[in-house]
Amino acid sequence: MHFPTAASTEDDGTFVEDAITLAEGVQATAVFVAAILLAILLRRLLVKALDRDADRHAGLLIGRFLSILVVAVGLVYALDLMGVRIGPLVGALGVGGIALAFAAQDLLSNFIAGILLQIRRPFRVGEQISSNDHEGTVADVNLRTTVLRTYDGLVVHLPNAEVLKAAIVNYTRTPLSRTSITVGLGYETDLARVRDVLLEACRSADGVVADPPPEVWIETFGESTVDAAVRYWHAADIASRWRVRSEVAIAIKTALDREGITIAFPQRVLWWGREDPAATSGEG
Repeated sequence: MHFPTAASTEDDGTFVEDAITLAEGVQATAVFVAAILLAILLRRLLVKALDRDADRHAGLLIGRFLSILVVAVGLVYALDLMGVRIGPLVGALGVGGIALAFAAQDLLSNFIAGILLQIRRPFRVGEQISSNDHEGTVADVNLRTTVLRTYDGLVVHLPNAEVLKAAIVNYTRTPLSRTSITVGLGYETDLARVRDVLLEACRSADGVVADPPPEVWIETFGESTVDAAVRYWHAADIASRWRVRSEVAIAIKTALDREGITIAFPQRVLWWGREDPAATSGEG
């Protein structure tokens, strides 16, 4: 049984040297299937050997890359068994081959960056980070991208090479994080007294840790307010940051209202000065 050969693409040859027999087709299929099975086995072995730590995924990345390589080699060998001439086939790709080469270069750079991220480990899967103006929980690090699930429920794919080059903020690697809230006070306010009120309100807020203790500092004398910075420590994850910030703000507003202390707002004083007596006497 024979399969029809491909049409000639060059004056000196075709894609297929001779007619493809059924035996050649079966052999090629067996080689390609064997390559796929070998790729799966190789990836599992690398994951088992290198990813003994559940948070490390270097073996998975290397396994994925080598799996693609093994399948590609198996495909080339299978095509060779059927008498397919790879040279004319690649030449026929033309501009597409050049684009494929650039894509492979990008894939390789991101793959190497992914391996370096696994070696340096600035973050693990499940940790909350910020990189390239995106914040979220790390869902995966694959051959090309670092996958973040944002707090809005979106999935963001960041190229590994860009993540490696950019600043990475890990919100969950340390147990505690500090946040600051600025409170604008009127110039008539007793600053020593309000400092004690702000400290007590901050200590009473749910989620504020006792050690390190909260702090209140007078920052600046603004155009309309004296600005006080309330600084406190809390659990480092993003959910705790927003929850505790809200609790502190509510506690501060409640305490200031109870003490009769007003949170100042922007004000402007207009002054025209005293009238010129000569201008009102009619003398000119």
